[in-house]
Amino acid sequence: MASSTRSEGEETKTPGKPMSMGQQMLDKGAAMLQSLKPVKQLKQHVCTFALYSHDMSREIETHHYITRINQDFCQCAVYDSDDRDARLIGVEYIISPRLFEALPEEEQKLWHSHAYEIKSGLLVHPRVPESVAKPELDNLAETYGKFWCTWQVDRGDVLPVGEPALMMSPQPEPVGMVSPELIRRRNNKYNVDSESLAALRVDITRPAWINPSADYWKRQGKGFAIDVVPTDMKLLGSFP
Repeated sequence: MASSTRSEGEETKTPGKPMSMGQQMLDKGAAMLQSLKPVKQLKQHVCTFALYSHDMSREIETHHYITRINQDFCQCAVYDSDDRDARLIGVEYIISPRLFEALPEEEQKLWHSHAYEIKSGLLVHPRVPESVAKPELDNLAETYGKFWCTWQVDRGDVLPVGEPALMMSPQPEPVGMVSPELIRRRNNKYNVDSESLAALRVDITRPAWINPSADYWKRQGKGFAIDVVPTDMKLLGSFP
């Protein structure tokens, strides 16, 4: 099973020249003058795992930086690590059951549930005491997510090439399980134990019903993949 996680201190291999002094000064000046309001709304860091919908033998460790827009909707910038040179590898949207049930059935098939990865101790808030994270874990356990990966670092891509890939959450099915070694490395990094966390989370309420349109692969044994094909452009006016 292909998997990906970065070791502590491991450098990325993104190609490019080192930043010049002028560029660094420009960035510092811009940071002082600009509000950067959307970025400053990132309030939580969650570490978990994800599998590719079209190839669930491939799994990755993910780091979600979460903005909660309201009690029904979160948006996450997803990175491959929590290091300063972490690569932005995708985006996930998280919605409440109320919003999920209002989606068309075809759309619901692209989403996954979160109950198992929370109850099993796979999803953690690094360096945050479990007692502090507990209320948010209760909220997230009943939610659904749609995660698009735009940079497949686990296959060695040094740049974000190719089409986006739909990602799925871990599930208690043989094909949806995360490898013990990947979990062990993550747990060692943050000094946590998933089995102990699962025991502490026994009182987190599992949703009474998870819509079967989510986690589509469990019911149908099929995933989703994007096929990029040429298409005629829809023009508003003459071109060029």
